[in-house]
Amino acid sequence: MSEDAELQRLKSRKMQEIQRRLLELEKKQAAKQNQEPAPREVLRKVLVGRAWEVLDAAENQFPVPTRLLEKELAKLVQVGRLRGPVAAEQLLWLFRSLGLDVRLATKIQVFESGELKPLANKLRGE
Repeated sequence: MSEDAELQRLKSRKMQEIQRRLLELEKKQAAKQNQEPAPREVLRKVLVGRAWEVLDAAENQFPVPTRLLEKELAKLVQVGRLRGPVAAEQLLWLFRSLGLDVRLATKIQVFESGELKPLANKLRGE
């Protein structure tokens, strides 16, 4: 009988361990479902080309409004109201229509003798 009691005790301990692991797994899955993906991860689906450069420049110059706009754009993508690629020009237009004049670094280069040279060097005669 003592062997039966010990066997029962081991079985119950093992069942408790399995139930505890199952609960932990369910909590992790529920946390993943409740946790919204980061706005940048969602925007990765729609922003193309130099749109990331525009977004980074906007975030450097106007951090708070840009983060708010990122969240709203991400919501629109998740809901399905914003589909397809968003190019840099469209994103820049959106920022400017909201009154945020995002400035981008601009380089003008000339292709000469098989290489790209800055326009300043070309004008100097180099």
